[in-house]
Amino acid sequence: MQTQRHYVRWVLHKNAKFKIGEDGSPYTDCVITDLSFKGAKINTHAKLPQDTFIKMSIILEENVVLNVEAWVVWHKTVDNINSYGIFFSKTHDHDKEKIYRFIFSNYPEQLNEKRWYEPSQEEKEGKDMEDRRIFQRFSVERPLKFLDMDSGTEGQAMTLDISAKGVGLISGYELKPRAALEMWLEVSDKEKPVYTRGEVIWSKKTESGNFTTGINLEKANLMDLSRLLR
Repeated sequence: MQTQRHYVRWVLHKNAKFKIGEDGSPYTDCVITDLSFKGAKINTHAKLPQDTFIKMSIILEENVVLNVEAWVVWHKTVDNINSYGIFFSKTHDHDKEKIYRFIFSNYPEQLNEKRWYEPSQEEKEGKDMEDRRIFQRFSVERPLKFLDMDSGTEGQAMTLDISAKGVGLISGYELKPRAALEMWLEVSDKEKPVYTRGEVIWSKKTESGNFTTGINLEKANLMDLSRLLR
């Protein structure tokens, strides 16, 4: 796999098995609804550890076993089924090769539908972001303070949605694409704000005269995302 290829999510809805840890404990049934080189969405009756890195083995089919280090990015329960968004914080090249061969053998039509090249500048500016999102976005309203490190402008905003790699916000300021931002997101009156850095990807003026802005974060901060979603 070439390093410039972005990570496509393949829709599977595949019965599979997994276990946590490296001991001889039994595997647990699950359904993998989508999969990429950097994560998966898993439905299961079992409960997974959160706010910590876990070693995870996943059996996609006989002789196709993935061994990854993972982090539960989000969790919700519907009809007594736990649904988890899993980020693979460490995936070996041979496991990526297993994933690719599994998709090639079982879901070839999805390989034909997806693109495997470096995103164009238009895509980077937000017009075709959906397939490149690794993490689910959550609608979260949090007060935010920011510093535009290019212009020195300081301001306040409100988040619209948050993921481990991005923030959507609304403010009275027009932030220019590619501007570097330092940001402080309020968690509660008693907790320290979440500090992060990012780059403006796009900004649009609303009918009310405010601006909605998409921010790509410098790095995925999984612990802080957990704090913001509690």
